[in-house]
Amino acid sequence: MKKFLVMLILAAVFGGVVSVMAQQNAPAANNESEYYYVNVPLEKVYPYRKGYIVSYRKGVNGIARAYLPIEWFTEAAGKGELIYMPSGTSWPYLAVYYKDGAFSHVRLYVRKDRGHSTWGNVPLSVNIDDRFENVEDLKLEF
Repeated sequence: MKKFLVMLILAAVFGGVVSVMAQQNAPAANNESEYYYVNVPLEKVYPYRKGYIVSYRKGVNGIARAYLPIEWFTEAAGKGELIYMPSGTSWPYLAVYYKDGAFSHVRLYVRKDRGHSTWGNVPLSVNIDDRFENVEDLKLEF
């Protein structure tokens, strides 16, 4: 009976050591993505003939603007996605994606209802076309 008990304990210890060693020698799975993103709640979204102007909070009292060219939102460019949110409690936001530290693409989540307080208008007499020209990346201010 003693031999059986000793053999049982040795088998359990040996089995545990082998399984621990097998786990340590297994290659580590790299589940980390090369992308990371930053979400920014929006104050206003202004549709413009050359793209979208988004205003968001910068610090406690400041407001910053980003200019997103309309070309980004075409399928060929693939730098932007306009996603309409249904009515509810979710607030519109901008998700900016980076790949290996460089700008990759944006997703603009806006309310479908143009009467929502986050939609704004740019008067037709205003010309800010130059702010949308040669825009290659997006740098957020904080």
